[in-house]
Amino acid sequence: MTFRDCRESPFTVDVFIDDFDMACAITAPMPVVFAAALVVVSLSLLSAPRAADAVIYGGGGGARADCLAVFSGDLNDPPTKPRQIRCADGAACDLDGTVNGICQFDVAVCANSTFDPTHCTLVGVDEIVVDHSEDNGDPRFDVDFQALQNRIENQIGFPAEDPDECTTPSAIRVPIVGPLAGGQCRSGKKLVRMQTESIAVQGRRWQDTDKLRLVCDPPPGCSPQTIFTGTFHRIQRQVFNASCALSGCHDSQTQAGGLLLEEGTAHGALVDVDPVNFAAGQLGWQRVDGANADPDTSFIIHKLRGDLSAAPGLGEQMPFGRPKLPGYLIDIIELWIAAGAPANGWVPGTD
Repeated sequence: MTFRDCRESPFTVDVFIDDFDMACAITAPMPVVFAAALVVVSLSLLSAPRAADAVIYGGGGGARADCLAVFSGDLNDPPTKPRQIRCADGAACDLDGTVNGICQFDVAVCANSTFDPTHCTLVGVDEIVVDHSEDNGDPRFDVDFQALQNRIENQIGFPAEDPDECTTPSAIRVPIVGPLAGGQCRSGKKLVRMQTESIAVQGRRWQDTDKLRLVCDPPPGCSPQTIFTGTFHRIQRQVFNASCALSGCHDSQTQAGGLLLEEGTAHGALVDVDPVNFAAGQLGWQRVDGANADPDTSFIIHKLRGDLSAAPGLGEQMPFGRPKLPGYLIDIIELWIAAGAPANGWVPGTD
């Protein structure tokens, strides 16, 4: 078995390079299979139709290990050498097809890629791990990353030694940031990061770190009434989904304080429900006092504002271990409670 010199590929340029890539591609007598791919790149980032063929992207780093695992999808930015997917909410490249504050992108992963005929030589892949894909209390756990990891484990047989063993596309959703105070919105971003390790060859393993950035730009205007269906839907998306219904907190796995704040369950778990906290119960508070339409007797408001001096034992400010909720979002929750905490419809001043 012989080795060739390691060379950087002109095809791989990435601004997210970190960790390390260790490998020299192995040449004969191992079999090599090359595949030419027709890549159709969108000329518009925001509204062009989907490419006819998926773009293959090595994920950054040196060409020596970049073929161990690659990303496959409708990469479109920059147009000449796509390294990420960028789209405006509701544009043609947003696969959910609606203005809803979320862009949906399809991403697949391939092992033993032959996308770069100059450098790709089959070594074999023993493991691919997507960061933040395990629901183990990781505050950055992402169910979409978990779904991608499941496809990798179920659709690529390890050790993978055949060329271009690929998963089916997996949906990854990227919410915009906002609407913020004043109705402004910012682009939302996710970074898919995966670690790949080759099978052992003469006692040595090669490793690769790959990254793919996904960007969702706000729709024109970014009106709350365009993005959300009502006040509680806005609270669910901007407060509970973003800061509370997370791994290790009020998600289905943990249910801290006996409280589940995922979509479909949060309203029933909050409104006119006694708190588990003994001190709050002794004060006569509800989690959300919708019957009396009273923010002052709603435990959630005190927890979010950090106003916990009414009695000892009221616990810590929420979200726990995360930045304090912006005041304008707490104000929206107060207005919602003062209107009786309705499950549907818009409360004046919250839109």
